[in-house]
Amino acid sequence: MFSLDPESSQALVVQIVEGFRRVIEDGSLRSGSKAPSIRQFAHAHGVSVFTVVDAYDRLVAQGYFASRPHSGFFVKQRPVSVAGAGGHGPNFSFDSMWYLRRIFENRALRMKPGCGWLPSDWLFQDGVRRSLRTLASDKVDLGGYGEPKGYPPLRQLVRELLAEQEIAVGAEQVLLTQGSSQAMDLVARRLVRPGDAVLVDEPGYPNLLFSLRFLGARLIGVPRSAAGYDLVALERLVLEYQPKVFFTQPRLQSPTGSVAQLSHLHRVMQLADKHDFLVVENDIYADLDPEPRPSLASLDQLRRVIYISSFSKTISPNIRVGYLAASPDLLEDLAQLKMISGLTSSEFSERLAHGALIDGRWRKHIRGLRERLAKAHEKTASGLLKLGFEIFLEPKAGIFLWAKHSAVADATELANKASEQDILLGPGHLFSPALQPSAWLRFNVAFCEDPAVFAFLQQQCQTTR
Repeated sequence: MFSLDPESSQALVVQIVEGFRRVIEDGSLRSGSKAPSIRQFAHAHGVSVFTVVDAYDRLVAQGYFASRPHSGFFVKQRPVSVAGAGGHGPNFSFDSMWYLRRIFENRALRMKPGCGWLPSDWLFQDGVRRSLRTLASDKVDLGGYGEPKGYPPLRQLVRELLAEQEIAVGAEQVLLTQGSSQAMDLVARRLVRPGDAVLVDEPGYPNLLFSLRFLGARLIGVPRSAAGYDLVALERLVLEYQPKVFFTQPRLQSPTGSVAQLSHLHRVMQLADKHDFLVVENDIYADLDPEPRPSLASLDQLRRVIYISSFSKTISPNIRVGYLAASPDLLEDLAQLKMISGLTSSEFSERLAHGALIDGRWRKHIRGLRERLAKAHEKTASGLLKLGFEIFLEPKAGIFLWAKHSAVADATELANKASEQDILLGPGHLFSPALQPSAWLRFNVAFCEDPAVFAFLQQQCQTTR
């Protein structure tokens, strides 16, 4: 079929992807043909199973393979090119089961410096337990469904929390969701149609990028900078593509950790007004920011901005309570779409989150969490710099550092080797709108305390020089 060259400077995973693309495009491997199993290919070519898994995942994402449960991988018809930022690229077909597996399959690895959540003992566990005991003692009606927009006392509390950020809304403008992921999905399905040009951060938030690909959007990456955005590139892309919407994460962005300066926020809104597009602000790390800052929503007061946040990062990911705030008409559409797609969200979870938030120790927990993250940032950045890593930015807040090493050309190869050592890394291609190979890695500072993580990185970076 094709051969691999272990001595080549091109990463093995890239060789596998390019090899299959060639034989599919020249007709040697026809549509509907079954691809070799992961283990068969790995054994035949003498490569790691993890390398083949990653290559097959990329081929699924790029529309060359389809994954069929319990059957394996099959060749799809050659994907049709669509226009994207900077030229043409593949039409990324998307397998939802592939995505879910890709994000969650490695949670069992012992060390998780590449994950997107906080350790259990960093969360508000005591507050959740107290709230749970209160709920157990109350006569909570477990029959029927909750309110379509969510538990009213929690919506009122969200209104008050937004007012502290100078975002003036009524409780009727707040919609509770099953985490921020459902909020973004509802907004994307309401606003985006196949072929629409959609601006996204580059690098960006993987959950959102995969959801937008699934909807058939043309993803136009807006480069992030240490100050927020590459404003010259942003204006050029707006003029060239006339986008319908810009999905962005101005504060403590995943994966870079960057925070957009006030002047950058103003420029985004100026362009949105001038060129008539909406802005979806993902602000899920707001509680982790030690500095009071303006947001796009506070500047715009929800005329063009849809504001999304969540309590999953600070209370508990398992509770799955998020929310969005929007203009009244748009909020009603989103509430209706929520009902159509999944009826109401869980009132029990919303009551549990509400109880934790009104706990007298909540704000103290948040202050302690910010201090703990600041110390973890300092320690992790110091460790990476000693190993020769280049760090994109040192925010000293939030969860993430974005870094690369001159000895690592493709972070995916490093991530595959790490998984064999019980370590979960976050390779840069997952954060790329075009799923392009990348040397960058996302580090979660809360999971970088184990010396074995840095010992592995040191050994690998020395080996690959």
